[in-house]
Amino acid sequence: MKRLLGGLALAAMLTAAPMGAGAQTPIGVSYQPSLYWALPFHYANVKGWWKDVGLAPNFSTFPAGAPQIAAAPSKSWDVGGTGSVPAVLGAVRFNILTIGVTNDESKTNAMMVRGDKFDAIKASPASLKGQRLLLTTNSTVDYASRKCLVKMGLAANDMQFVNLGQAQIITALTSNNGDIAGVWAPNTYTLEDRAGAKYLCSGADAGAIVPGALIVRADFAKERPDDVAKFLAVFLRGWSWAKANPQEARTLALDFYKQGGLEVTPRAMDQEFELRPTFGLDEQLKLMARASGASTMDGWFTEIGKFITDVGTIPANPEAKNYITDEFMKKVAADPKLKAFATEFDKK
Repeated sequence: MKRLLGGLALAAMLTAAPMGAGAQTPIGVSYQPSLYWALPFHYANVKGWWKDVGLAPNFSTFPAGAPQIAAAPSKSWDVGGTGSVPAVLGAVRFNILTIGVTNDESKTNAMMVRGDKFDAIKASPASLKGQRLLLTTNSTVDYASRKCLVKMGLAANDMQFVNLGQAQIITALTSNNGDIAGVWAPNTYTLEDRAGAKYLCSGADAGAIVPGALIVRADFAKERPDDVAKFLAVFLRGWSWAKANPQEARTLALDFYKQGGLEVTPRAMDQEFELRPTFGLDEQLKLMARASGASTMDGWFTEIGKFITDVGTIPANPEAKNYITDEFMKKVAADPKLKAFATEFDKK
């Protein structure tokens, strides 16, 4: 009996052997530190999931999407996550493909106002005209802020847009060198805590869907499609695991933000998880489906491309179907082992 049980245990171990039990293949992964949508990368580091699929990630971090995209021609990274605005810009300039959604950031890209100025501006949004708006241009919050201005009855360019990095914006408002800012989370929570700032309008308030993008260099995708699918499986597993293990996920998230130089409160981290929807494999495929015409994602990114075109960053709005592809999500779904790996925690 003992021999039988031992044989069964060994068989189970062999069946559950990691997909990447052999050599680990290098892959360059780019992201921005201390951002919610990058958490699956951290979870994978802690849990050893990269090794499970046979990948050895080399990470490159950037303060914002624009410099991240600009680094693509040097081939310093292969895959990664970024904002939807940089993703469209990258599609036009550097042949970068969008292969999935990191999260829905609509509620966490927002215009915020210092606490002592908030009531007056809230009562009379027209008073914003001609004032300075500190934000990072060519970003998701640039898009959301312009949508907010229109929602409040102003023209998209009625304010003076001052281009600053997010850290500079926080410094400006906390030192009384600015009153109104466009920021993304978790900087929104930092301004709440340090400057008493309040939300004036988010992308969601203005009807602007702000997705984050999973991206890949087109040449890398052509050369190593299987590794792109493995990358997606790791990312999807991260959100699947986080939903099944909310407390540990939040604890690790606080550590990840701290490693990136940003300390947030547990309350702020709870907001991150509550305000930013994420998507599993089936949801991703549904968002990207074109069986009845343009996909949901096509519509989201077409609106973003229109914004980038209107502000003169690119000459024309690219066709979403030319740079958004579900090929690699479908590869995950079609591979039984990879699909099981990506979705293991979905029903737990």
